[in-house]
Amino acid sequence: MIIFFICLTILILGYKFYSPFVEKQAGIDPSVTTPQVRFNEGVDYVAIHPVRAFLIQFLNIAGVGPIFGPILGALYGPIALVWIVLGNVLGGAVHDYFSGVMSIKEDGKSLPEIAGHYYNIVFKGLMLIFTAMLLFFVGVVFIMSPAGLLSNLDFFKDTFMADNTFWVLIILGYYFLATLLPIDKIITKFYPIFGLLMIVMTTLIAIALLMDAPHLPMTGDFLAYFETDHAHDFLAPNPDGLPTWPLLFITITCGAISGFHSTQAPIIARCLTNEKYVRPVYYGAMTCEGIVACVWALAGIAAFPEGYAGLKAMLDIGGPGLVVNHVATSYLGVFGGIMAIMAVAVFPITSGDTAFRSLRLTIVDAFNIPQSIRNRLLLAVPILTIAYFMTKLDFTVIWRYFAFSNMLLSTSVLWLATKYLFDRGTFHWVVSIPAVIATAVTVSYIMTAAIGFNLSPELSKPIGIVVVLIGLIALVFTHKKQQLA
Repeated sequence: MIIFFICLTILILGYKFYSPFVEKQAGIDPSVTTPQVRFNEGVDYVAIHPVRAFLIQFLNIAGVGPIFGPILGALYGPIALVWIVLGNVLGGAVHDYFSGVMSIKEDGKSLPEIAGHYYNIVFKGLMLIFTAMLLFFVGVVFIMSPAGLLSNLDFFKDTFMADNTFWVLIILGYYFLATLLPIDKIITKFYPIFGLLMIVMTTLIAIALLMDAPHLPMTGDFLAYFETDHAHDFLAPNPDGLPTWPLLFITITCGAISGFHSTQAPIIARCLTNEKYVRPVYYGAMTCEGIVACVWALAGIAAFPEGYAGLKAMLDIGGPGLVVNHVATSYLGVFGGIMAIMAVAVFPITSGDTAFRSLRLTIVDAFNIPQSIRNRLLLAVPILTIAYFMTKLDFTVIWRYFAFSNMLLSTSVLWLATKYLFDRGTFHWVVSIPAVIATAVTVSYIMTAAIGFNLSPELSKPIGIVVVLIGLIALVFTHKKQQLA
């Protein structure tokens, strides 16, 4: 139990003491007029109260990511909690914060436009490809996963609503409306409520687990994990032989670090009325997501009497969605069942629609397209039509590309933030060191993944070490060159 509280304490202290230090490097100026005030057009640049902005940002970046990922990551044991906490404090929260900073400083623009400003047109083109690819895969994933759950509910058994295609079309119809309508018609009205529901559900699950979970990790259990072969190699494979490096870092992204979050930054950056709200909204939302991820990693580790074998068996039967349903109903009864459906059906839909909305904004910014209703239609219709046909493909294939593009984009954003701080002449190490580590993870993954070079997993560790060393040497050289300039 103490391990869980240590994790929460580190996350909270990270926001309390580390985030103000990070903010000092960013050049926040509360006296500057924000993009929302300068470009208020009633569609995307609409004023939002900072509390609502926080809840919307939290819901946008969360979805089922900090639930499903940590449940799958629990198969690796207590090291999952270590990665969530360290990844969040040193990487993910900083990544999300600077995504918001750079966007609000650049008129609420999307990432490719910011990349073109700080680097060049080549990097802008790459960021456009990475961003569009990730947003599209996120949107498709968040059509397929809730549609699959809803079509399999016993409540709809033997009815036309048990047809997966029915739910795919319903979700696509909602995405169509949410993508086209001004942000204050649906998103600002309902998403704060859903964000609050996620916080309530997480809190109740955490309390219930701490009171009655059969395998709460204690300090002795945690130390015992490192007293076996992990004492010599803390990145040893999990019991199924899956290599911790780099798969754990790809399995748990939301909650630790996720490139998808940066794509959501412009949505809220266009709605903030003061730059002083950037830290509580962006850094704060990611800190909260880290807490959610810790709770569900704890559920995967502690909630099954059979331990690892029980979790693995349930994942084999019905995936992380079944685990959510089992944990929620076991500990919270009927209310838990309702919340479980919310978690694995409604929450991903709220991330899917903002993914497609962000994709529209990214294309609009890249090609300077006026935001008339006609132009919004001309963008939304082909995008969602292609998305429909993509739902016919194998979900696991879509998920692999989503996972890789997610890590690839987060790495790119960290390097973009590094350039931002280099240009300011402030302490760039808060983002440059995480950028190096993220690069090592991304390179190691694509070298060993089936969708990449499919090399032996034993090669991923030395490859990662080499990338880290090269990155650090390059940073030190660039830093000294900057000081001499």
